[in-house]
Amino acid sequence: MSNDVCALSIAEASRLVRRGETSPTELLRASLEQIERHNSTLRAFISVSDDAAKKAARAAELMLSAGYDLGPLHGIPLAVKDNIEIKGQRTTAGSKILSDWIPENDATVISKLKGAGAVFVGKTNLHEFAWGGTSANPHYGHVRNPWDPSKFPAGSSGGSGVAVAAGMCFGALGTDTGGSIRLPSAINGVVGLRPTYGRVSNSGIIPLAWSMDTAGPMTRTVEDCALIFNAIAGADANDPASATVPVDDYLSRLNVGVRGLRIGVVPGYFFTHLQNDVKVAVEAALKTFEGLGAQVIEVDIKSIEGNISAQLTIESAEPSTYHQKWLRERPADYGADVRALLEVGEMLLATHYLQAQRYRSVLRSEFIEAFKRVDVFICPTLPFTATPLGATKVIIENGIEEDMLSAIMQFTGVPSLTGLPSLNVPCGFDSAGLPVGMQIIGAPFGEARLFSVGHAFQTATDFHTIRPVPSAG
Repeated sequence: MSNDVCALSIAEASRLVRRGETSPTELLRASLEQIERHNSTLRAFISVSDDAAKKAARAAELMLSAGYDLGPLHGIPLAVKDNIEIKGQRTTAGSKILSDWIPENDATVISKLKGAGAVFVGKTNLHEFAWGGTSANPHYGHVRNPWDPSKFPAGSSGGSGVAVAAGMCFGALGTDTGGSIRLPSAINGVVGLRPTYGRVSNSGIIPLAWSMDTAGPMTRTVEDCALIFNAIAGADANDPASATVPVDDYLSRLNVGVRGLRIGVVPGYFFTHLQNDVKVAVEAALKTFEGLGAQVIEVDIKSIEGNISAQLTIESAEPSTYHQKWLRERPADYGADVRALLEVGEMLLATHYLQAQRYRSVLRSEFIEAFKRVDVFICPTLPFTATPLGATKVIIENGIEEDMLSAIMQFTGVPSLTGLPSLNVPCGFDSAGLPVGMQIIGAPFGEARLFSVGHAFQTATDFHTIRPVPSAG
């Protein structure tokens, strides 16, 4: 199959299927060939569901031939992060502990995507139990960046980001706690959405930190992101934390543009402590928005500086609670980095955790108040571009090495703590040709506006159309 097929967006592939110019089995064949060609190098997939996917693709074709059309995802090959349960398919969470676990039920997001006709091509690699930002997995191989395999792909949904960028699938599901959808989306040059907390069910997803976890789509275009989100958003009786707020049609306002849009920036935080190439790309994106009729407004968020500390506290305490029994009984079965993080979480005091939660309330209230003046915020997704594979330190400025985990949370931690939705959109490249992403942050349940803003940018630019050319493994 031509590599051109693997570069199609979901919307494009769906239109071709309905015109009879391609078929679900042909789309799947193209994805499987791309996986066969590149996965030994990129390690994006832990498992590939050849037989189940082929049966699903054939069934999708039969339904279409009989006049049953389930919508734009019907027959589209998608990948799924391997901490999301699919009935009858091994779900490891990137761990040795769950290496042989076969779920008896589908996660709610999987049930919804099956109802929309999606075909699942495989389970993607991740940072073990989603607790980390590099996708350097000691059990299933370190995921590599398709733009430069010597670089990291970020995490924890690194396999999903790589699979989408390298054309191994047409879209993927990831999960995001502190940035695990947005970070690999930025590093790999794809679109990724962290929804409002509670907008998507977490039922059937192995938790990291309950009070911040959410699942979301990763795609090549904003339009595709909205297509998947239409299928997975909504309340779920199996997840008491899911919100009963009515669901929008996330495609209905995709083309409204940004004229008159008020874009908030926090200049003392959003544009300090970041690599110059990132700063230049995001500032240029803001100029593009101004050229489209938007207004940039400076906003002061008084408490924003404390977000990394609070995030690390919560994202240490809650995982250690979930893993406490395994950590005592099977400590040697964890990778060294994850085991160390879980052990640190055990040493936190209740006062640390409660103060972090109190801080969250303050930060959220400040952003909610700010949304009276602006419609969205825009900032970098992370302050640097892809670092060498296996690095645990990063240099952002002045030649000073910093801890990778805290550095990557500089911008993504804000929506995670406040429960706000945020969308990564590719906005440029650094001097080495590696992608830069910007983060668009919205008001609660404001995903439709994020999509319209991101789509307006992609209509005016071509960054999202430039694809990596990974070497065959």
